[in-house]
Amino acid sequence: MEKIAIFTDSACDLRDKDLEEYGIRILPLQIIYKDATYRDRVEISADTVYENFEKEVPKTSLPKGVDIDQLFKDLVAEGYTHAIGVLISGGLSGTANSVKLVAQEHPEIETFIFDTLNLSMAEGIQALNAAKMVREGKSFSEIKEALPKQRKTVDTYYCLSTLEYLIKGGRIGKVSGTIGQMLNIKPIISVNEEGVYYTVDKARGTNQAYSKLIDILKDNLEKTKCRVWVMHGGAKKEAQKIVERIKDLPGILSLEYDQISPALGVHTGKGLVGICVERIIGK
Repeated sequence: MEKIAIFTDSACDLRDKDLEEYGIRILPLQIIYKDATYRDRVEISADTVYENFEKEVPKTSLPKGVDIDQLFKDLVAEGYTHAIGVLISGGLSGTANSVKLVAQEHPEIETFIFDTLNLSMAEGIQALNAAKMVREGKSFSEIKEALPKQRKTVDTYYCLSTLEYLIKGGRIGKVSGTIGQMLNIKPIISVNEEGVYYTVDKARGTNQAYSKLIDILKDNLEKTKCRVWVMHGGAKKEAQKIVERIKDLPGILSLEYDQISPALGVHTGKGLVGICVERIIGK
């Protein structure tokens, strides 16, 4: 009989309570300072990363090889026969490739690595749905078949107070930056079908950017009902204001807000506000 484990990485932005409730394992990315390295979400918080920005902007890296290896050893020891890794876009991180290599060293557990082509809650939702399918008794092959279809139902859109950190981190993708920053142009950023950043729209100033974010949400809600998450990076008050502006929109099945992971915050800088949607087809 199949015993299926679901794991993801710390860029998923799932809350601890959801990870615990559905038994989802998490591989922490690394946050690297000149004199110390921390496991994302485990040994350092997003607030700490933002507070230290003036002193040093850290780098990020893949989960440690020993952590990936230990995950598989633990799963084997606990009697799992199959594992599904639902991971950050391969266009933004080499995490999926690293996990694939380590998985090959553990042939005793059949592993499927799924590239979400996304990040933050748009990644986390896909991991959560995989875990729900396990709970429903779906087979390994059924979950593998369902994930690519579900991937098309989620998107994330966000704007930044500055593109400086995205540029420094080499994650700028298809988003053009420096001239726009001088003119206070705020791009609305999403992740395309190739799993890299691109500009959905542009706004002059932060307030207009927030209004365009809400317009994008409304466009989604006109097509179908949605579950909605408002995500922020060191911008709790701004996120709360967005929640107040959208909470009564028709078609929202659920609405939550939270802060992005420390590793994502390194590349966005303080001030990110975004909206993640899961379109619930047929409702």
